[in-house]
Amino acid sequence: MTATAALPALSDDQSQAWERVSAALDAAGIDLDTGQTGPMPEGRGTVLAITGKAGSGKTLLLAGLTKALAAAGVEIVTGEYEPRRKRDRRSLAVLAPTNKAASVLRGRGVPATTLHRILYSPVYDPEYEKIAEWLAGQAPRPTIEGMEDVALDRAAAFYAQTPSIPGALAAAGLRGSDFITGWKRRDDPLDIGFVDESSMLDQRQLDDLKELFGTLVLFGDPAQLAPVGGAGEMVFDHLPAPQKMHLARIHRQAADNPILDLAHALADPDLSFEQFEDRITAAARNDERVHLAERVDSDLMARSPVLVWRNATRLRLIHAFRSAHGAPEDALLEGEPLICDGLELPLKHRAKRIDLEARGLIKGAQVVYLGPGRKPGFSRLHIFGAPDPQISVASIVKIEKDPNEDPFIPFAAAMGAAFVHGAACTIHKAQGSQWPEVQVFAPDLYAAARAGRTEGGIALWKRLAYVAITRAEHRLHWVIRNRLARPKAALTTEDLGAEAAPLTLQPD
Repeated sequence: MTATAALPALSDDQSQAWERVSAALDAAGIDLDTGQTGPMPEGRGTVLAITGKAGSGKTLLLAGLTKALAAAGVEIVTGEYEPRRKRDRRSLAVLAPTNKAASVLRGRGVPATTLHRILYSPVYDPEYEKIAEWLAGQAPRPTIEGMEDVALDRAAAFYAQTPSIPGALAAAGLRGSDFITGWKRRDDPLDIGFVDESSMLDQRQLDDLKELFGTLVLFGDPAQLAPVGGAGEMVFDHLPAPQKMHLARIHRQAADNPILDLAHALADPDLSFEQFEDRITAAARNDERVHLAERVDSDLMARSPVLVWRNATRLRLIHAFRSAHGAPEDALLEGEPLICDGLELPLKHRAKRIDLEARGLIKGAQVVYLGPGRKPGFSRLHIFGAPDPQISVASIVKIEKDPNEDPFIPFAAAMGAAFVHGAACTIHKAQGSQWPEVQVFAPDLYAAARAGRTEGGIALWKRLAYVAITRAEHRLHWVIRNRLARPKAALTTEDLGAEAAPLTLQPD
């Protein structure tokens, strides 16, 4: 039985893409049809790309290829725990540029992680690494000072059900910060890499990945927005034709989705903004998954930002959201959404920067403020999409009001992770993320249409609209008025789980 037998029936373009990747893997010593693997050859640098719009089956192929490689005995590298590998053991890492994109894949059963978790390798506490080696079947049961046998039994029972080392250690009463003591730039090469949402990669990131992986397969959507500063191009645009496979067919399960129907309608070069809104109005009449909204829903903004084009619009909506909730100017309310705006740490604190990024606190990460930390300037945060989401970290929080004025900073550590408010964000920053429900601020897209700008030969408003509406997993709210509805409920953190574990990252 071939590796594709367990998949749904593939279209012709999907089958051709599968065969092309299979041929590259076969040349690299992995036969998906027989499940046989050989040692990793030296001196390779194969890069392939599978492109296609939403609903074309990119994720289906990625998941199927991952499953076939795992069935062939290829080790999946996730960044959680990496046992010492034998030199002839083949490996695969499934990567995404953001926490949210990785968590979307994990929700579909694909063991994905972020680029940062692979570019940086963990440094383990030697004592607790004995437990990990035992659970992974590479060492005998250890004796750990201060840990009772019943705790090890709990770890073993958890690992037997869910093969996650951090989860097993948590069942034994340990935290990830006990187990992982730091991170370092990975210097040992890896084998096979699958990269989802590769339209978000810049050239520097691609070069880093090409240095690490012998075989690299990029999965990307050419209709999305190119990286800022990328001259409107994506990293797979200039690959030779034999290295690119384009999935042109939209499948039945996608065609039955009114949100994706709207997204694909944007490919019509003659479609005007007004005609597109007529299509949205018709879709809203016939299907509850599309909602023509007269105003922004402030309750949804707490967990799913309103997507806008213009920065001035983003600031106005954030100010309206905070005012509607009665937020003071000099403090954050527990439950307010934030977005990481970067790490403000000097070079001498590189180890702390790596630690933060590996924990999921990367530029663009979406978080919720849980309250002040135990030290001045620290914040307790929940990081969406991170495997260990709750931390306490030195923070610099910026509340922006006017694009022409400096932001108000209610509190700040001397240095640390910088944050802006997350009740609204630009469509560029939303790439790679998905939410159950998404609000798109249509007046901004109308302004983009009036501006007449293009990107890669396509009207900018169409690229913006495509990215924005495909962020919605289940329901799209197309907001047509510059108004904000009053919140129906107060901000809360009760939906986010347990109390944050402390992570002391204040620079010395």
